[in-house]
Order: sequence, then C-alpha cells, then structure tokens
Amino acid sequence: MIKSSRLVAFETLYKIFYDSAYSNLALDNALKGVNDDKAFISALVYGVVERRLTLDYFINKYLKSKPKPKILTILRMGAYQLLFMDKVPSNAAINESVELTKTIRQDYYSSLVNAVLHKIDNDRIIPDDDLSVKYSVPQNLINMWLKQYGRETVEDFLPSINERPPVFAVPNLLYVDADELLYELMSEGIDGEVVGELVIITSSFDLSNSKAFANGLFHIEDMSSYKCAKALGAQPDEIVLDMCSAPGGKAFTIAEHMQNKGTLLAFDLHEHRVKQIEDGSDRLGISIIKAAVNDASVYNQNLPKADRILCDVPCSGFGIIRRKPEIRYKELDCISDLPAIQLGILETSAKYLKDGGTLIYSTCTLNKKENEKVVNAFLNNNSDFTLADENTSFPTKYGGDGFYHAVLIKK
Repeated sequence: MIKSSRLVAFETLYKIFYDSAYSNLALDNALKGVNDDKAFISALVYGVVERRLTLDYFINKYLKSKPKPKILTILRMGAYQLLFMDKVPSNAAINESVELTKTIRQDYYSSLVNAVLHKIDNDRIIPDDDLSVKYSVPQNLINMWLKQYGRETVEDFLPSINERPPVFAVPNLLYVDADELLYELMSEGIDGEVVGELVIITSSFDLSNSKAFANGLFHIEDMSSYKCAKALGAQPDEIVLDMCSAPGGKAFTIAEHMQNKGTLLAFDLHEHRVKQIEDGSDRLGISIIKAAVNDASVYNQNLPKADRILCDVPCSGFGIIRRKPEIRYKELDCISDLPAIQLGILETSAKYLKDGGTLIYSTCTLNKKENEKVVNAFLNNNSDFTLADENTSFPTKYGGDGFYHAVLIKK
C-alpha cells in the first residue's frame, strides 16, 4: 500500500512530537520510501513544527479540552495548511484531514476535526500584539531576547526566523572566486547571485547531482559562520587549531584563506563527525587539515602551540532556529549549565595559543549568558588577553543566521 503524502507527514510529525525524534532525521528517514510530493511533505512537517504555538492558539480557541495526541497532530496539520499554505484550497485541507482520521482508525473524531478546522478557516486572524503567538516562539524566550537586545531589535529579526533560510555557497578559493563559481552553478541550471564573497543559491538543487560540488568548487556554509572563520585572519604557513570543528565548514574556509599552506588541526568529540571533516577536506582538495578525535574541555599536552585558534563551542542554538525549528522549544532551565561548559572549553583552548596569537570564541546562539558574559568571565580570569572585536549577527531574510563571535588577542 502506497501511503498518502499527508499520512507520511502525520507519521513523521508524531515521531517528532511524541517520540522526541529530531525533525531533520525523522523527515529524511520518511522520505526514503517516497517518490512523489517530497517538497509538500517537507514543507508541511517543518511548517507544523515551526508554527506549533500559533497553530495551538487557534485549536485551543475551539476546543474545551486537549485532544488525543494523534488528533492534535491532524488538527495542527490541517490548521497549518489553512493558515500558511496558500496553494492548498481550504476544502482540500479540511477534507483530507477528516480522511486522515479515518485512515488511522480514529473515525470517532472526524466530525470534531471537521468542525474545528471550519472554525479556524473562518477565523484566520493572528494577534499582532502577541509576539509569542505571531511568530510561534515560547514567551520565556521572547522575554529573554527583549531583556537582552531590546524590543526594536527583536521585532526586527523575528520575521526572519520563520522564513526559508538562505543557502550560501562558499567558493573554494584554491580554484574559483564567487563570480566563477556562479558561472559554474548556472551552467548546471542552478540559479544564484553573488553576495560579497559568497554565492546565495536562489533555486532548488540537489548537491548529490552537482558537478561543481563533486569537483570541490564550493562548500555550503552560512554567511555568519563564514564571516567568523574569516575574522580569524589565518595566514599561509601558520598553525591553526579548530577545537569544535565538525562538520568542518569553518575549517574549510580557514584552510582556503591559508592557500592550503600550513597546518590546521580540526577536532571533534566523535569519530563519525571527524570523518565528515575528512570527507569534506578530500572533496575540496584541501591537504593541510588534519582531523582527529579530541575533547576540547580537557587539556591535551600533545597539541602544538598555535598561531590562531577557533573555539566554536556547543551552544543552545537560538540563532539557527529557522534551520532547526524545534530548538525554539527548549526549556531555558535545561541550558543553564552551558555557560560553565563553554567557559571551560575557552579556558582550555587558550592554553594552546602562542604569545601574540589570536583566538576566536563563537556560538550560533542569541543569548548573552552564553556569549558576552562567557567572554567577560574569561577576560576577568586571564589578564594576558584583550578583546579586539566582538560581533552579534541577527538573522535576516537574505543574510546570515544569528551568531556571535569575539576576537581575543594574547599579549
């Protein structure tokens, strides 16, 4: 029996919401057995995860009690199609949702699903003054951002977190620049435009079928991440350490700016992640990257003194929620231990740096407790370091993700 696209989406969403599956992994597994409607299934799954709070706001208006998990999942799917998928007719969104209740043998609730979705179809007014409902972000996260960055900044970047994230191709400077890369991509039917030193890809494409990708002409990396790697200022023939490297995008950018001359040691805690770095280096024709397993929080006396160090630490990820929508639902209490871990990794990494060397501390989160406060704590403990620069990037529709980096110089 061939499953309908909505049934595939339903089963995937149920695993995400009730089996704690990661959205990208659950969706990838679901799509392996699907030939048609992959784009629709992907849009529906990611959309429902992303807009869960908004959808529940509407559902709760018309239900006196919380429905069973399977029915709630169907209602979320139907509501998302009504509110956010313009190409899906209302009658199709409602009727297919009712049919889905019968497919999963929940016929008893078909009339309820039908009634609630009809009421949502006649409502559709998203409150403009409630940022949590409007952008589907938990109120505690909204409150944290408002306190740390101010209302104007928060209201400016919130619309971007539910937009389709831009895809940036970083040209491999060993072979091409941005203009040459764009020519190669367009010759394959991949549309894009040059943005500074990068190419933003504006059409759908499959990396596995791209000759330019197979030939090592580019790697995919967010613009904010690229700017962080470039800010390290690595030069040919230097020794560079990338302490938390996988999947390796920053390391690739750094190595290319070093003209593939010198030594770049790239580390991760897990063997399979180290292999990602190695595979990427081989594809790009980069020979100076030596990838290995290493615990960044523990001092390793076998590592050499380095001219430059990148310390891109594990973080809450609040800067990349448009790429990983379920991150927004993290409880703030569950990340309270992160700053101490991050500071420990920074303290350990600094021990490998030569006098006069440069160290970058970075995260892909928007949380000053993990960013500025960690750096300030480090500087208070290490008087031989100075802060040369720091930058917080907020997500924009055609720009980079939320990101923070600080450039530290050892006297």
